[in-house]
Amino acid sequence: MKICVFGAGAVGGHLAVRLLAAQADEIAVVARGKMLQAIRTRGLTLRSGGQEISVQVPLATDDPSTLPPQDLIAVALKAHALPGAAAAIAKLIAPRGCAVFMLNGIPWWWRHGLPGAGGTLPLLDPDGTLWNHVRPERALGCIVHSPNDAVEPGVISHSGPDYLVLGEPDNTSSERLKTAADVFNRGGIAIKPAVDLRREIWRKLAQNASGNTLAALTRLTLGQLGADPELRQLMVGVMRETLAVAAALGWDLRAEIDVEKVSQRGAGRDMGVRSSMLQDTLKKRPLEIDALLGQTQAFAREAGVGVPVIDIVLPLLRALDRAQRAD
Repeated sequence: MKICVFGAGAVGGHLAVRLLAAQADEIAVVARGKMLQAIRTRGLTLRSGGQEISVQVPLATDDPSTLPPQDLIAVALKAHALPGAAAAIAKLIAPRGCAVFMLNGIPWWWRHGLPGAGGTLPLLDPDGTLWNHVRPERALGCIVHSPNDAVEPGVISHSGPDYLVLGEPDNTSSERLKTAADVFNRGGIAIKPAVDLRREIWRKLAQNASGNTLAALTRLTLGQLGADPELRQLMVGVMRETLAVAAALGWDLRAEIDVEKVSQRGAGRDMGVRSSMLQDTLKKRPLEIDALLGQTQAFAREAGVGVPVIDIVLPLLRALDRAQRAD
């Protein structure tokens, strides 16, 4: 099969190493800048569990139009970068192919397959380019449970869990879903099928929306956040509000997630582990704010749910993002 990893950052780089090391499919990588230069010069290296895996990348480019149609595209871009890449992704999908969107937070295809709902989310797909060009019926959902850090161009460090949750937006079983799971399994990547994909998205988002965002604002690791009682209470506030919004929309996980316990768990983590948004902040990159908090606030407004902590954290994040873009 022809497989493309579209975006070779921390997550995409990890995935590319696994798939290339398996030598089971024809793998292409879309990257740019220093990462692409490093890939072409010395390949990709993954450090995980005390081991180091290095691979050469025969086909790496910053111009996806030079690639043939792909059976499966693993899109590892951040949410805010997706609209600008929509046309390129759409042209790259083979007639019977699909794209797996490996996103943090609420995905652009959220309303596809929901009873009585339809259409794009303006915060995540402002001009409808993803909805109209990629098209939600060609998308698979993916929740990444694999902390990775691009410690230098071409070198990825992984720690903690390492699996993907895959699912169809309408929660059906499909041949393409099985095919995608088989591709990742061949690369030694564990797959957990989603019974209710959106429920699993909310499950991760409840934690990610608090730790990731506050790490960006404070420049602290998750371990450092968890060790600070005042910051831990802010994390609890964001988690509770996120879960309240999820419950109002029909996915109530409040009995399943102990937010106090989750917030304290971070205190025992490696103080050097950096969340993805902290990595982006330190490198002065744009931040994936709306997928993690902005859309949750928008859902809260629609459902009439109060989110006072999110209403404070979100403007601060947007101000930080503006400052970084200006730099």
